This record gives sequence, structure tokens and C-alpha cells, in this order.
Amino acid sequence: MPPESDYADTPREQELTSQAKGDFDEQGEEQVRERTAPPAAVIYEVILREAQDELKRPSQALFWSGLAAGLSLGFSFLGLGLLKGMLPEAPWTPLLSSFGYTIGFLVVILGRQQLFTENTLTPILPLLREKSMPMLVSVLRLWGTILFANLLGALLLALVLSQSELFSEMWRPEVRAALLESGEHFLDLSFSSTFVGGIFAGWLLALMVWMLPYAEKEKVLVIVVITYLIGLGGFAHCVVGSIETMYAVLVGPATWSEYLAFFIPALVGNILGGVIIVAVLNHAQVVSGRSG
Repeated sequence: MPPESDYADTPREQELTSQAKGDFDEQGEEQVRERTAPPAAVIYEVILREAQDELKRPSQALFWSGLAAGLSLGFSFLGLGLLKGMLPEAPWTPLLSSFGYTIGFLVVILGRQQLFTENTLTPILPLLREKSMPMLVSVLRLWGTILFANLLGALLLALVLSQSELFSEMWRPEVRAALLESGEHFLDLSFSSTFVGGIFAGWLLALMVWMLPYAEKEKVLVIVVITYLIGLGGFAHCVVGSIETMYAVLVGPATWSEYLAFFIPALVGNILGGVIIVAVLNHAQVVSGRSG
């Protein structure tokens, strides 16, 4: 009987070994590709193409989508208020009630509705690629249409919630108090606090948009984690915060000038957080990588 090592050198054994090695290499390469995160340039290109498509959409389509988003974000206001009003007052209450803040964002993002703070990233990439007046006009058209539609939806929802007796009868006094308190919280903040909170909210939402192309099956988790953090931190979001503060103006002693004192720093902060911290820096890293 020949020694065991001789069998490994036979043509048949060599053929089988080579075949097995080839199969393993092919399977291994596929697994490596599946487990390797795409380079930043790939994510950049996905968002860039999506932005180019959005910039081509007619203003009417953007308006209706933005109006739907403004209305849908009311569920973040309601979710937060309902949970906060039904939970007992305790130090851990915000840890649970902040999950209600995520509901409206889930509806808007998974429903592909147009939200202004998402667009602090996407249309900026084409503008950074093509620094021209026509492109700037296109971006401003998209921004203006979506922001106006978002705020109109926010106002309509705040009017319905504040003027309808049905909701007053349905909800416990604690819930109504929680809804009012969330708006008064933002109205009581200083300009600088609202501005800094707006930067963080815009920063986090733009980061979420950047992560979503690779999230695939984890999209819901990414949206929930990011927006939960915004709600828990009390960071100022210009649209959800508008629903909260408009509600406080319509049912309480607050004034529209106080609303504007919240909205302006929140809006500017959201834009700076999304455009400068996320869009510009991620554009720079991709362009620098290509030039290198």
C-alpha cells in the first residue's frame, strides 16, 4: 500500500484539490464583496444621481410631496406628546417618549416624501460639482418649494389639532399639556441654544441620508436611531419644531413673533449642519480621493 502522501500527488487528487480551491476562492470573493462597505465615492454617486433626478422634477410635484411631508411629520409631534402624556413623570420618561418622535420621520422617509432637511445634503452635491448660476437657481427652487410646502403642511396640522374639539375630548388633559409643553420648550430657548440645536439636528439628518444607501435592510433602524437621538436631545428641527411651536401659538399665549424667533435660528442651524458639516466635507473627501 503506497504511503498517504503519494495519493495527494496523483493527477486525480491534484485535479480535485485544484477544483476545491477554485470553488473556495470564488465563494470567498463573493463573501468578501458582500461584507465590504462600499467606498465613499459609491455612496456619493448614488446620492448625486438621486439629487439630479430631484432637481429635474417639476415644482408642482415637489410641492405636493413637501406638503405630504409637512403633514406626516405631525405624527412625530403627536407620538412624542401622546407617549409623554401617558407615561408617569420620572427621570426615565424621555427615554421612552422620544421613540414617538421617530414615527413621522419613518413615514416621510420610507414614503419618499420631500423633507427640507433631507435636501440640505442631496442637491448640494450637484451644486458643488457644477458651480454655476443655473444650478444654484435649481437648488434654490427646490429648497424654496419644499420648505414652503413643509411649513404649510405643518400649519394645517397645527390648526386641525388646536381647533378641533374632537381631539380635546379624545385625549387626557395630560396629553394636551404634553403637546403644549413641547412647543413652549422651544419658544423658551435662547437664539444661540436654538441655533446650536439646529446645527446638530441638520447634521444628524444629513448623516442619516448619507448612510441610507448602504443601510439596505437596516433602513428602519438607521432612521429610528438618528431621529430618536434628535428627539431625546431636544435639537431644533425647523419643520417638526414649527408644528410644535405653531400649536403653542394657536392654543396658548405665545405669539407669531416668538415663533419666528424660534424658526429663523432653527432653519439656519439645520442648513449649516447639513450643508457644511456633511455635504461639503463628504464632497471634499471624495473629490480629494479621486484627484489623488
